[in-house]
Amino acid sequence: MTDQPAQRRRNRAFDETHQALIETAVRLISEKGASALSIAQLAREAAIDRTSVYYHFRSRDELMGAVRQWSSAQLAAAFTGPGSQDERIDHITRFVLNHPALIQLWIADFLSGDDIRDSYPHWDELVKAISGMAENRGIDPEIFCTMLITGSVIGPRIFRNAVRPDMSDEEIVARFRHEQKRLLEGLNLLRA
Repeated sequence: MTDQPAQRRRNRAFDETHQALIETAVRLISEKGASALSIAQLAREAAIDRTSVYYHFRSRDELMGAVRQWSSAQLAAAFTGPGSQDERIDHITRFVLNHPALIQLWIADFLSGDDIRDSYPHWDELVKAISGMAENRGIDPEIFCTMLITGSVIGPRIFRNAVRPDMSDEEIVARFRHEQKRLLEGLNLLRA
């Protein structure tokens, strides 16, 4: 018979290490770009041996998949998560501004021609949520969600890099919040 408390501790330790490795990989990608990430680099940064990293991720591709899933969960929280509309809008804008290398991965995935659900597993629930809010308003939920994601994921970077590089992140966040709320209010899609 397995010692349940010991097994739970072991699983919790595995889960905590797994999450810490993903977050370290995200930081490394944000600092140096995706091409600089390797299992050896991750092991050095996490101060563990490569064998331990391979215990969590069999390959760099599997690690990158975990990073993409983590990123997707961060963006999904902005579209469908708890919190006020302002908090959700601010969350996604800050995430995009603070993680340009992750956003580049997303853009490459979106342009690859692969099913969007591979890059953004929450696609169906987002479309369903918009469908419910847009019912009888003549809004095409898939097109609207495509515009929402691309505008939210690409817009803040373009604005910061090519339109107003002189603005602070907080000024950009405030401006995006204002315009996104105005758009949603105009379509009667704003929820508290």
